[in-house]
Amino acid sequence: MGALPQGRFVTLNDGLQLHYLEAGYPEAGSGEPVVFIHGSGPGASGHSNFKQNYPQFAAAGYLVIVPDLPGYGASDKPETIYDLDFFVDALSGLLDALDIPRCVLVGNSLGGAIALKLALDQPQRVARLILMAPGGLMEKEQYYQQMEGIQKMGAAFANDELNDAAGMRRLLGLQLYDASTISDETVEERVAVVLQQPRCVLSTMQVPNLSSRLGELQCPILGFWGVNDKFCPASGAQTLMDACRNIRFVLLSECGHWVMVEHRELFNRTCLDFLAEGRQ
Repeated sequence: MGALPQGRFVTLNDGLQLHYLEAGYPEAGSGEPVVFIHGSGPGASGHSNFKQNYPQFAAAGYLVIVPDLPGYGASDKPETIYDLDFFVDALSGLLDALDIPRCVLVGNSLGGAIALKLALDQPQRVARLILMAPGGLMEKEQYYQQMEGIQKMGAAFANDELNDAAGMRRLLGLQLYDASTISDETVEERVAVVLQQPRCVLSTMQVPNLSSRLGELQCPILGFWGVNDKFCPASGAQTLMDACRNIRFVLLSECGHWVMVEHRELFNRTCLDFLAEGRQ
């Protein structure tokens, strides 16, 4: 795991050990901590997903927490069922352990579904939501039937095609509109993690369709979606817009599943403006 930065570890009440990065020196009145939740791509970690984003939030005066979900990064990778409640319970346990009663959640893909579920189950805990192509807006079978990226990701992971740089680069190329922007560093980080991941991390993953509950969300929401996304269809933006109050969305052409990577400057700037509204 030497490819990833060393952060801190915390052991939850159920014995699960999670790794997280912490950055920033919050200013007085800066608002709630900002927690970044990465997606489910093989080899993922908080740092590899958000390394071009969270330092800017920290520099703007926010306390930033970037966890590795269980099964990912340097966190424990148990042989268990990786359903949405498992991830939500782990994130909630991390916030408890760090004494964070209320925060902003920033979630991409699976991380977006986790953020939505936590906001639905514990609305008092979530001040604002920032979502990038969140999952959990259709039935699982629809994602697998419709989305090229999910089909190829599952097959490549099951067939051990991601254990070297070439295979991982092919997969990451599906995440972006312009695959040439993938760095060798990101490929190295992902391979280091995927070599340690049990197959059940993806084979048992269950994310229910949350669309019928979206109207319950109470906090302000900012969303991003690339119209060339091969993992989560951009129609999800309309699903959220139709159901939620106090929501705005940024749709981007020539952009795949990783808005925060392909359009990082726009993403960072727009998010910080959105968070600044909560200080007023």
